[in-house]
Amino acid sequence: MSNDRLEAILAAAYECFTRHGVRRTTMDDIAATAGMSRPAVYQYVRNKDDAYRRLAERLFADSLAQARRAATAPDADLRQRLHDVLAAKLELTLRLHRESRHAAELLDTSTRLTGDLAEAYTRELTDVVAGALADAAGPRARPVADVLVALTRGLEADLTDPDLPRRRLREGVALLVAGLAHPGAPA
Repeated sequence: MSNDRLEAILAAAYECFTRHGVRRTTMDDIAATAGMSRPAVYQYVRNKDDAYRRLAERLFADSLAQARRAATAPDADLRQRLHDVLAAKLELTLRLHRESRHAAELLDTSTRLTGDLAEAYTRELTDVVAGALADAAGPRARPVADVLVALTRGLEADLTDPDLPRRRLREGVALLVAGLAHPGAPA
């Protein structure tokens, strides 16, 4: 099977889901947007839930790849690396809110259809953050990473002003890194 065709189907699915929402999108919509027949689309995805799940896998994988690159950026200090790792997650949510008036439905559907993928994504992202913190935080790297990921998730709750969570993420990371620099900081 052609990877290009699957990519075209997933791009069409994203366009349809963001335009119509998951509930109102049909396989006919996806096929028409992809410029393919419905039977041709069914050769690549079982149904629209399968298309949504595959799309979520791709979005999570892309975000994790971006986070991993940021974690190992050779010219960035710890604060910048941590910010950029967490920004990969925040920007994924901001993008969805920017591109769709159905973002709340898409995120809710994501929990129902892809909750296991979202949990795995969060776990892997936390691992990336903990790895970036290993030298500076030592044995506290994992709990500090948990706090930073929770901070980012909390910032996603109010996206009425997309610049506000971006600023708060930068400030939160800066405060946490400053706290790590003080040896007498509580464990």
